[in-house]
Amino acid sequence: MVSFESDYIAGAHPEVLRRLAETNGEPLPGYGTDRYCESAKEKIRAFIGMPDAEIFFLSGGTQANAVVISTVLADYEGVIAAKTGHISSHEAGAIEYTGHEVLEVPQSEGKILPETLEQYLSAWYADENHEHMTFPGMVYLSHPTEYGTLYSRAELTRISEICRQYHLTLFLDGARLGYALASRETDLDIAAIAALCDVFYIGGTKVGALCGEAVVFTKGNMPKHFLTSVKRRGALLAKGRLTGVQFDALFTDDLYLRISRHAIGMAEKMKGIFRSRGIPFYIQSPTNQQFVVLENSRMEKLAEKVAFSFWEKTDDAHTVVRFATGWSTTDDDLLTLDEALKA
Repeated sequence: MVSFESDYIAGAHPEVLRRLAETNGEPLPGYGTDRYCESAKEKIRAFIGMPDAEIFFLSGGTQANAVVISTVLADYEGVIAAKTGHISSHEAGAIEYTGHEVLEVPQSEGKILPETLEQYLSAWYADENHEHMTFPGMVYLSHPTEYGTLYSRAELTRISEICRQYHLTLFLDGARLGYALASRETDLDIAAIAALCDVFYIGGTKVGALCGEAVVFTKGNMPKHFLTSVKRRGALLAKGRLTGVQFDALFTDDLYLRISRHAIGMAEKMKGIFRSRGIPFYIQSPTNQQFVVLENSRMEKLAEKVAFSFWEKTDDAHTVVRFATGWSTTDDDLLTLDEALKA
């Protein structure tokens, strides 16, 4: 059976795995102080065009979201997120567990629109009882979104302006950032993201690493004693080399973007298969996640040969399912999908 369940169904990209094996016997200091972590940080600074960016490696996306949000916010503040945002819907209350409320706002194709954010904040401050409410202290976006959609340069610019106006931190979840950067339909590059956001992270787990995310603070704003706060939250790896070596490999010879471009190319071919088989799309995604609507009987038959992810019910007879491509997706995998849809 082939699997399109997610972009982390396979282990590390061979080039990443090779570097892990090559460095395995080398004695290195812990907690992210090794030379590979430092080399990876310098390569990421060059990639984003910010030589003074502060970077910290964490083991996964939930850890990155919970640690960043809980260390940046004051105890009376919450984080604004789309109702469909990852921290709202797929992190099992991890943010609330830190003591901070997720302040949900309506979404449009997975995104917070600038006008929605502006209306929410205007209404919040117009409420004479707002001193008795959770203060908004941060805006959380994911790029791509949970539906594989992308923010435009104009949208992110306007959201950044609104955050400055209301003194909010703008935090971008980049668990799948590579696929946004490699999309054929984006006008938003990494330099703009780094300039417009206060903090974001570059996802490794879903883009060729065994695990790991690179959290990037862009305004000299990494919380004081951040390493101590990370450890206090149980998120500090003693063997920091694990993430350092992987990110050093990902940002050598353009590997991060090569992986991402490959996945985008596979997703575009997959779109062609769905169209040729008359399968409707739930949403038009320009990234590696594709969402289609299947009749339940067809879905059950397809599941005998191909793995994919349940997303949501549309009615009693139809279901939205997700197919994701990644570094390990091959043309043979797509051929198997095409044949299974034919049956």
